Amino acid sequence: MSRVFNVDQSKLVEKTAEELKKIEVLKKPSWANFVKTGVAKERPPLDRDWWHKRAASILRRIYVYNLVGVNRLRVKYSSRKNNGHKPEHTYSSGGKIIRTILQQLEKAEFVKKAEIKNKKGRILTPKGKSFLDKIAQNVK
Repeated sequence: MSRVFNVDQSKLVEKTAEELKKIEVLKKPSWANFVKTGVAKERPPLDRDWWHKRAASILRRIYVYNLVGVNRLRVKYSSRKNNGHKPEHTYSSGGKIIRTILQQLEKAEFVKKAEIKNKKGRILTPKGKSFLDKIAQNVK
């Protein structure tokens, strides 16, 4: 039985994004066409399916790290800002996109809020784990 750890991650995210498109709750909001994904970005994403790919990536990240909060995901999707001739600095990505995706994944019952040892965040539900494991088997 192949799991998420044993397959190519880029293929897993692509397949998961395709499956997430079929779920009615996970729709890209109308404002998502015009926003940048972070302060360091100069333009919005060019890929039309970037919302579902980000959702699939977040779902995989929660699978790997078990308990994940919005701030930890902001750091994961951070990028370096081009400051011209001045030195570059790393900036966290925007939290609104991540927060909205997590809320959509909660409505789809793939993740739920939890608190483990005074740390709050989101964890995968059994439905979310089986969803990712089935996709991992298909990718293999």
